Amino acid sequence: MEIVSTLRAALAEKVGQERFELWFGASTRLELSGRTLTVGVPNAFFREWIRSNFRRAIEAASLETLGRAVALRFRVDASLPDPQAGPPQPDGNCAVIKHPSLAGDASCEASHPKPAPAGGHARATRRKFASLSSFVSGRTNGLAAASAESVVRRPGEMTPLLIYGPTSVGKTHLLEGIWTAARKSRRDIATVYLSAEQFTTYFLEALRGSGLPSFRRKYRDLGILIVDDLQFFAGKRATQVELLHTADTLLRQGRQLVFAADRSPAELTELLPELITRLESGMVCRIDPPDYETRLGILVQMTARRQMDVPPEVQQFVASRLTNHARELAGALCRLQATGEVLRQPITLPLAEEALAEMIRDSGRVVRLPDIERAVCDVFGVEPAGLHSSGKAKRVSHPRMLAMWLARKHTRAALSEIGEFFGRRSHSTVISAQKRVDGWMAAGEPIVLAERSWDVDEAIRQVEQKLRAG
Repeated sequence: MEIVSTLRAALAEKVGQERFELWFGASTRLELSGRTLTVGVPNAFFREWIRSNFRRAIEAASLETLGRAVALRFRVDASLPDPQAGPPQPDGNCAVIKHPSLAGDASCEASHPKPAPAGGHARATRRKFASLSSFVSGRTNGLAAASAESVVRRPGEMTPLLIYGPTSVGKTHLLEGIWTAARKSRRDIATVYLSAEQFTTYFLEALRGSGLPSFRRKYRDLGILIVDDLQFFAGKRATQVELLHTADTLLRQGRQLVFAADRSPAELTELLPELITRLESGMVCRIDPPDYETRLGILVQMTARRQMDVPPEVQQFVASRLTNHARELAGALCRLQATGEVLRQPITLPLAEEALAEMIRDSGRVVRLPDIERAVCDVFGVEPAGLHSSGKAKRVSHPRMLAMWLARKHTRAALSEIGEFFGRRSHSTVISAQKRVDGWMAAGEPIVLAERSWDVDEAIRQVEQKLRAG
């Protein structure tokens, strides 16, 4: 028992007292037998979480305490108090799945029938069509959002409209929003939304069933035709020709076409040149991944819709750490809700840091501290010596703080390791740098980097782009 107590104390020192009490308190038992250390936990959730997140810390504490390596065994012990027993039921947006996996074992869905294309072809789905009013507009998507609104108010004036950008940045949301708004406010105009895959399927069915005239009447008499995922048409020449003739018919009549793709017209090289020309003749809008303010707005909207109690500092933390797309943010909220319910604890910043640590680490490729240093120096034109120096001038202190913030986000390095790398600084200095950058992002303050003023989000985007490029 004395050895186990010493081992627990060593483990608490390595992981921090707050994390230790959260995961190794009354619900977790350590038992040493020979060269095997058994970690008893109350349920499968605890087992997988501790095994995934604390194995190395337990091994290091064991080696430090016992002077030798031990074999680790993780075992569910029903006699231990289970904080998961009797949690409140989740709301309809997020269902906790009690399955031996990490806290992210949650799924979010809502039921709603998908609109059928003209003339039938109903396809059931389990998601609700989006609305334009629920789209969070910002610097990276504002032109596309304004164009979508304009299409609904004055269909045919801005045609065709092409919205393009990487996955999960809101293209489909806008297309669905146009369909939803047009169906409500423009009942006199026949409007159809379908994916490129659906258009292809219905076209092939019409060919096989000798129903081509009927197919053409359905889609060439529309007021608004919305087609998602244009890149799906690559290599499908016959379908592209049919779409081209459909588009030409609608354009001659002044009807509205709306498309979405994952690339610009110039990059859709597998599409017919004539089709690309039609796309370029209209309004082309790019959507980039959301900036910090847009991500924060998305989180505020999501938490309100799910009736989740998420403190502002947690929303700011999530928005600053997960920078890819809205689906990533939705997954983070599901994970937070699931973790809070399993542990029967309110969502706090320490809980969020713990629950989302793996998700944040896995949101990009493996990045090391030298990678951070190299990217920051390349983008802002500072010397590595400046990041390691004790200089307090903004031209070196701001890049240094940003480098520490990026190290916290993109690497698995401990606070002490980050501080040591960037000029032998203490872990409290790293925490201070992290809070400073979070404050810049929350306030939208410009910062001095490379002898010029930078928008914080843009500065981070530039460095992260350099990191992705390797």
